[in-house]
Amino acid sequence: MPRTVIVVDDHDAFRRQAARLLEAAGWAVVGEAHDAAGAVRLAHELSPDAVLLDVGLPDASGFEVAERLADGPAVLLVSSDADAGELARERAQPFLWKGALSTDALAAAFGAA
Repeated sequence: MPRTVIVVDDHDAFRRQAARLLEAAGWAVVGEAHDAAGAVRLAHELSPDAVLLDVGLPDASGFEVAERLADGPAVLLVSSDADAGELARERAQPFLWKGALSTDALAAAFGAA
């Protein structure tokens, strides 16, 4: 059975691209959200194995969402902002720059998450 993941990003095109790459890597994308409230709700409703989570959401930061999900699914933070990657490293949270998004990068990142 494939591992399950939800994709959280406020940009529809990125969510679609990430979902396609995750599915190509063998993941079952069970939900998508465009904001922090939706991410938390879906994580509780669907109990995914992992969450691909944008740092810059309209209603809260991905860092805040990751803290709320700390006892749940593996979380991989993503952003196109280099400063977010540095902050993720300081917090010891898995991070992937959006420009490096690929099936191999996702497999490696979630394999380590």
